[in-house]
Amino acid sequence: MSSSDFARAGTFVGRVWDPKVEGPLLVAVRGNDIIDITSKTVPTMRDLLELDDPAAYVAKATGPVVATLADLLAAKAGALDTAALHLIAPNDLQSVKACGVTFARSMIERVIEERAAGNPELALKIREKVTEIIGDSLRNLKAGSPEAAKVKEALIEEGVWSQYLEVGIGPDAEVFSKAQVLSSVGYAADVGLHPISKWNNPEPEIVLAVNSKGVVQGATLGNDVNLRDVEGRSALLLGKAKDNNASCSIGPFIRLFDTTYSIDDVRNADLSLTVEGEDGFVLHGKSSMKEISRDPLDLVSQTIGRHHQYPDGFMLFMGTLFAPTEDRDTKGQGFTHKVGDIVTISNGLLGALTNRVRLSTECAPWTFGASKLMRNLAARQLI
Repeated sequence: MSSSDFARAGTFVGRVWDPKVEGPLLVAVRGNDIIDITSKTVPTMRDLLELDDPAAYVAKATGPVVATLADLLAAKAGALDTAALHLIAPNDLQSVKACGVTFARSMIERVIEERAAGNPELALKIREKVTEIIGDSLRNLKAGSPEAAKVKEALIEEGVWSQYLEVGIGPDAEVFSKAQVLSSVGYAADVGLHPISKWNNPEPEIVLAVNSKGVVQGATLGNDVNLRDVEGRSALLLGKAKDNNASCSIGPFIRLFDTTYSIDDVRNADLSLTVEGEDGFVLHGKSSMKEISRDPLDLVSQTIGRHHQYPDGFMLFMGTLFAPTEDRDTKGQGFTHKVGDIVTISNGLLGALTNRVRLSTECAPWTFGASKLMRNLAARQLI
């Protein structure tokens, strides 16, 4: 989606870092202008999403123009000038949660990772064996259904049952904490790989913006950076595999639900992925929400309820169909990132999220946490 497409489309909101105030602005797209709608009523994105109708509020909001949309979207991954006004992750005080193993194809890849114990050299042989047994029989299977229970029994008999199949077709979804509050990076920023990882990949996903009442207020794009070898060694290393410096990218904007965009658009969304390496390697991938095995609202209800509250709301990654198996260097070892890769995740209704891949130890350290945000807003007399 180009800047002109954003200008013609629905209600887009985000956050911009303003060096003049040494803090974030809450902004809305108005034509080709980015307007500052930060106020005592909505000092944060959290406060905006807590409103009964945030899209209606944004439609009436006024504020100064702080940049053009074209200028912000012209920022290049790998050349982002953080000393200038620039887009940052659109979420702020929300918890960042993620659901895993929500698509049949990626579920099979998780089984392979587990059985290969994080070794990509073993993955090809295991993939052939597991696919021969499982095939595409899980593709149209509804998670938690009686049919899924029968498949589970059959797989146990075949000796290929896995904890990943349990959360993939069982009654309970996998929901984990992806990133700390305020640690997500945004459009054109670097994303980080933990330096211990040698087998990893991007995960293009739609991310729901959910308020404290469990109401989905909009959606955006996300890259749930994945360390296949780390998680493959043990599912107990999920935290180390998923939550590292700059390992969560969200943006460029949240598209609020209104008359032009709804949860049904999310259900029918197709995502495109491109990875461009400094070595000339190019990878194209896709993920379709039409093939998800759990409805988005089911994933939301499994995350929030009487069993778990989120007073500031949460962002929810919903998983991906994409699981790269294309060889990059050595035959049979599949895809893995290289430092300098440019990753672009796009959707026709949400825009494009672009980032450069670095090591987490080389990305800018995360220093602006909740305490600094509160002090900054207080100094600006917004709270």
